[in-house]
Amino acid sequence: MGSRSTRPTANGRPGGADRADQGLGAQEQDSRSWGPSASSAPTLGPITVTGQSLLLHDRRGSVKVLHKDDNMDLMAMDIDGRSAGNLSQRRDSSHGTPIQRALRILSIPLERLHVMKGHMIEDMCKGLSRQTHAQAKVRMLPTYICSTPNGTEKGNFLVVELCQTQVRTLLVTLYGDGNLSPQMMYKIYDLPEGITQGEGGSGMRRPWQRVAGAGLPSITEGTGLVLELKAAFHSLGTEQDKQVLTPVMTLQLFDFIAQCVAQFWPRTTSPDTDSEQCLPLGFVFPFTCRQTQLNKAELLSWSKGFNCSGVVGKDVVAMLQAAIDKQARPDKEGEASGGGGWFKNKKSSQSAPGQSRHVEVVALMNDTVGTMMTCSMEGRACEVAMVADKGSNCCAEAYLVETAEETSGAMCVNTEWGCFGDDGPLNDLFTPYDQAVDEESSNPGDKRFEKMVGTLYLGEIVRHVLIALTAEKAMFTGTDAAILKEKGVFTMQHLLEIVNNEDSITEVKRILESLGLQPSERDCGRMQQICRAVLGRAATFHATGLAAILSYMCQTRDLESLMVNVGVEGELFAGYPRFEEILMSVSRLLAPECMATILASRDGSGRGAAMVTAVALRLAAQRRAVDEVLAPLRLSRDDLVKVQALMRSEMDRGLGKETNPSASVRMLPTYVTHTPDGTEKGDFLALDLGGTNFRVLVVRITEGGITMASEIYIIPVGITQGSGEELFDHIIDCIIDFQTKQNLVTQMLPLGFTFSFPCQQVGLDKALLLTWTKGFSASGCVGQDVVQLLRDAAKRKRHLGMRVALVNDNVGTMMACGYDDQCEIGLIVGTGTNACYMEEMKNVGTVGDQGRMCINMEWGAFGDNGCLDHLFTHFDHVVDETTKPGKQRFEKLISGMYLGEIVRQILVAMTQKRPLVPRQACPKLQTKDIFKTKFLSTIELNGLALRQIRAILNELEIDASFEDCVLMREVCQTVSLRAAQLCAAGLAAVVEKMRENRGVDQLSVTVGVDGTLYKLHPCFSNNLQTTLKDLAPNCNVTFMLSEDGSGKGAALVAAVADRAAKE
Repeated sequence: MGSRSTRPTANGRPGGADRADQGLGAQEQDSRSWGPSASSAPTLGPITVTGQSLLLHDRRGSVKVLHKDDNMDLMAMDIDGRSAGNLSQRRDSSHGTPIQRALRILSIPLERLHVMKGHMIEDMCKGLSRQTHAQAKVRMLPTYICSTPNGTEKGNFLVVELCQTQVRTLLVTLYGDGNLSPQMMYKIYDLPEGITQGEGGSGMRRPWQRVAGAGLPSITEGTGLVLELKAAFHSLGTEQDKQVLTPVMTLQLFDFIAQCVAQFWPRTTSPDTDSEQCLPLGFVFPFTCRQTQLNKAELLSWSKGFNCSGVVGKDVVAMLQAAIDKQARPDKEGEASGGGGWFKNKKSSQSAPGQSRHVEVVALMNDTVGTMMTCSMEGRACEVAMVADKGSNCCAEAYLVETAEETSGAMCVNTEWGCFGDDGPLNDLFTPYDQAVDEESSNPGDKRFEKMVGTLYLGEIVRHVLIALTAEKAMFTGTDAAILKEKGVFTMQHLLEIVNNEDSITEVKRILESLGLQPSERDCGRMQQICRAVLGRAATFHATGLAAILSYMCQTRDLESLMVNVGVEGELFAGYPRFEEILMSVSRLLAPECMATILASRDGSGRGAAMVTAVALRLAAQRRAVDEVLAPLRLSRDDLVKVQALMRSEMDRGLGKETNPSASVRMLPTYVTHTPDGTEKGDFLALDLGGTNFRVLVVRITEGGITMASEIYIIPVGITQGSGEELFDHIIDCIIDFQTKQNLVTQMLPLGFTFSFPCQQVGLDKALLLTWTKGFSASGCVGQDVVQLLRDAAKRKRHLGMRVALVNDNVGTMMACGYDDQCEIGLIVGTGTNACYMEEMKNVGTVGDQGRMCINMEWGAFGDNGCLDHLFTHFDHVVDETTKPGKQRFEKLISGMYLGEIVRQILVAMTQKRPLVPRQACPKLQTKDIFKTKFLSTIELNGLALRQIRAILNELEIDASFEDCVLMREVCQTVSLRAAQLCAAGLAAVVEKMRENRGVDQLSVTVGVDGTLYKLHPCFSNNLQTTLKDLAPNCNVTFMLSEDGSGKGAALVAAVADRAAKE
């Protein structure tokens, strides 16, 4: 957008840098120098920021350089060559003439603006923090607006805007065409006198009375893309119909707004739109509210002259909705209460009962948010918006807003910076003129920043400057200036007419004379100086606030530089030609790392509010679609209780001698009958064989604790696919090599052997290999006892031999924790999942003896018999069918090997449903296993910025918006939560069985846990423990991370077996 310095002023001249803006600290000059003389000094043109300097270009081509140093007065930007000297002298208000002193008071040094910016950032941080939010004056209120238009929005949307003296109603129609051709109709209703100070709530049945006629009330009306105020009365009936309505004295605010809606929309909707059952409404409410949802907002305080009773602390959306609903309810005369029946469908006589049109308030916002949304309609991402109007405010996009009930993703935050300084940071900038304005306001001490910059107050500041100068006989000497005592005599329109007619003393004189003053030419020149000083200061303060927001955004996003679009709207922005120039230059000085592009908003409170409403409906539709997809993965407590019961049933079947073969949970005996008791001592070997790399360890247990040494050995491919003798000979050679290095060759040590291949274990030192996996195919091994094969190899190699205890890695997990705690349950949740626990041997039908034995549940196969079919979603079925269909079905719902693939399947489905992820095709997403489970852990990290999630997705060639990133996080959270809950349900069955076995009311037990999913996922462990506590309230379960179950744990199994053999 081009500089506003080229816009024509009221007298047709281009409005550039105002020469008379030198008034902020300028030398007093003869009033004749302000006239349109051709010999006047050159007027300053645009300002260029270069590093630490300002280049001021005048219209004659010369350039003046102002360096950014401690003596630089920021408002010197508005000083021409005749008055740019001796800046530091201006700070001393005791020197100079009264006009000079007044202008110096209104000038702001650059270093003071830096301090002001720092105070605002500090207060913004307070406002965003849950702990300090209540103390912040810059409230940083969540708006619950989490998305900008994407061009697909379509439909009819009502907007109601509560203005200073009016209510504006609009109907905006969007066509889903990129929002390029929205159609609008509007009407404006004047607020009845006294209503802003009356009652707010709904309670009056008929708020309007007609003086005469039966037509509609008088309104202002307009249509089209560019809103134009047309004739005060549109021809809707006879002349008698156009008479103004007289308000009832007890008229209430929300009743009046509801009547405006009731009068407006039936005359703007076509018969085709009557079939819609609900007309969404966006409510523009320009007062400070605490929102907890997009359609729920509690009024914190009135301002701008409003003070309706019974509203502060109430939900204003609910109050408006109640008033609208009351309009729709027919009274005993058959009309809508007080509304002339306008909410009745025009075809009601032909419609079924209940077909009357319903208006629903779906979104509340202020005009600042609407400004942002309007500027986001045309393919430009707008992340900051400012309104410089009767009030002043700014909003910006923030991530993970602590004070919001929904913290996921980006959200527009309403700064409410009008209250900035109420606690003191602006005291030294608050002039006597500001103090006088504040004291005369309806809320002294509140919204001090807004009173220094809002157009509602700028005329009053000028008035008090004039009062002071008149008292010092510096202006209006010898004339009657009593009119200056009248509050409101100077309006913003007067100020703009004065500064926009800089070369016309005649026009300034005319304006002052129309107010009852008798100015001299000198008075007119000084009036121009004062107006420019007040407006320039307001623009400078706006720029300082903007700089604070931009720097904060840059810092919190960890960026070296920030480029951002800023939507701006309001009377000061539109009417004061220098505003944009000052806004850009000052903000660039104060935040040089940030580059802002100013976008002029078009009717933010109208079009923008409609867009907020439209986006809210689009997101609601998306939410319904997302919930539809994810609903089957969201488990209720009843679902989990049922899983717990099914697991218990399958456990009992697995333990039964007759039912074991048909049980999906095999409940395999491990022949480990004891856990460590602390008396184990000595050196123990461990062998961890689970792939082509295997480990040999020595574990030394002493009174001082456990120490370990290990070495990794490689099994060549030729050996893995050769004979069994070659394989086990190679393993023994590696053991001998290790013992030699550890000086253990002469010792016969117990060995814990972790053999991670499918086996049927028939004793602690005997297990029959069922099949090879992981690329092994050594001959002569399947069906053989792998422990005996190892012993035979030891004999061939003349090894001393060893006492072997065969260990499952799950049992090793339990035993690794058992040395430090009485751990009786082992749990692995990583690439796969399994559990083991100490069961009463009398319950083990395949063993049947006294004491306890560790049972390897092999619960990954839980559900292979179909008992979990009711939980399997479409996505689970797809994953199941691609890898060993029908096998390890519980594991496929829980373990890290499969969760990423489940997420991928969900995303594939969502890309096919436009309301969910309306992005371009993602070919790479069609690749199986492309979405790793580690991505779930990363995406769900608390506080991870959405741009980092977006970077992860971009690596997968997924073109993701920030909305998509929020959705991605939700999908990952849903899948991982279900996994944790199902794991907890299975574990609940285990601990409850142990409690019942032992006949206790309350069981205390420790679970040793291993696995990357449990250890690395940011939420899995907490979700697991929370769900377990809910499902097994009579069990006090402690979780302990297990380290090296297949190494240290295996050695401890051998140590315990050795101890038991000696007892």
